[in-house]
Amino acid sequence: MRTFMHGAAVWDVACPQRPSQVAGLTMAGFRVRDLDALRMVPHPAVTLLLEFGAGSPVVDCASGQQQRGSVVAGPGLGSGGAVRARGENVECVQIRLSPVIARAVLGVSPADLDGAVVPLGDLWGREASRIRERLGDLSSWQDRFALTDALLARRHEAGPPVDPEVAWAWHRIVSSRGLTRVDGLAAEVGWSRKRLWSRFRSQLGLPPKRAVRLVRFDHAAHRLVAGEGAARVAADTGYADQSHLHRDVMAFTGATPATVAGEPFLAVDDVAWPSRGTTAVPHVSRPRQPG
Repeated sequence: MRTFMHGAAVWDVACPQRPSQVAGLTMAGFRVRDLDALRMVPHPAVTLLLEFGAGSPVVDCASGQQQRGSVVAGPGLGSGGAVRARGENVECVQIRLSPVIARAVLGVSPADLDGAVVPLGDLWGREASRIRERLGDLSSWQDRFALTDALLARRHEAGPPVDPEVAWAWHRIVSSRGLTRVDGLAAEVGWSRKRLWSRFRSQLGLPPKRAVRLVRFDHAAHRLVAGEGAARVAADTGYADQSHLHRDVMAFTGATPATVAGEPFLAVDDVAWPSRGTTAVPHVSRPRQPG
């Protein structure tokens, strides 16, 4: 376990020693004594938070609602900068799911979350309580990771996959870091634009153009955190100019690029997800076109 310090934030962070059985699934463990209004910065993954400690995390949503305990949210959680996490004596395993595998693992499509932060119990019923108890009974982070991975692997194996064409389109967007021209995706998989847009949105929880913007923003935001200048980041990540980057960062976070560069939510990624698993995707083969 490593200690992450960023300003007044002090977190203990644990990472799995082995990769997940499921491609597109990454996780990290957190122990935070005093989590003070942490801005949730959008990233291109479904977020699953399994809490088990004496305290309880609280997510303050844009709608004014509060969600406590274990929660799940679709890709782009925190858009607009109005979602904050806080709590005392928080212990949790945070999982990031590629939208390609999220439907199988969760049992519902990310689209069914409708952009909201949803209590895990609403999706999994008593299983959510059982996993909390089992995580709390374990004393080792590696045992907690193994338990979590085994549970999610079973759910993934039993759940419905997304269409290969949808998985391929997502893979193209992520591998290009959001620089793919979405108008060409349908032709690549041999579908009509209308069909791909509809299936992509219903199975992954966001339309292709939004996916491209989110992946591009995620890449740019992490470069800002790494200390690169906004002008250089804008030029290298597909923005028309620095003003374009500024507008996109404001739209996603409600903050300026300079403020986002100092966000602990992003800075902790190098500790919790050293391989940058935020946009991980399983390997997919190119769909065969009919004819």
